[in-house]
Amino acid sequence: MDCPVCNEPLIVLEHEGVEVDFCVSCQGVWLDATEIELLFGDAEARRAFLSAGRPADARKEKRRRCPVCRRRMTKALSSGERPVMYDRCDKGDGVWFDKGELEEILRHEAAHGAHPHVTAFLKGVFTGPNAEEGRENS
Repeated sequence: MDCPVCNEPLIVLEHEGVEVDFCVSCQGVWLDATEIELLFGDAEARRAFLSAGRPADARKEKRRRCPVCRRRMTKALSSGERPVMYDRCDKGDGVWFDKGELEEILRHEAAHGAHPHVTAFLKGVFTGPNAEEGRENS
């Protein structure tokens, strides 16, 4: 599967039996519907997460193609004081987060106690003992 931003192949990061697709070039993250269902525990929670973001003004940023179905994704905004724009596949294949977007959403989720197990899991994938060291070297 290729990155919807730079067309480089995505690599698979596995943590606790759940795979997350990551682009080493642009540092974007793809969560597909199956991964989201594993994270949230059931199909209804997956559907709620995939449709939670309200539509965003797509004129500010180029619409990207879903790495699964290749259709153009919809721009959506997360909830919170400082909404984050991300890409959502209208077919329900998954969501794409550009560099920093998922981190910002996780900060908001942690501050409001929403889905603590999902937040903890994703932090486990993208942070850890070498996370700060990696940022310093970037």
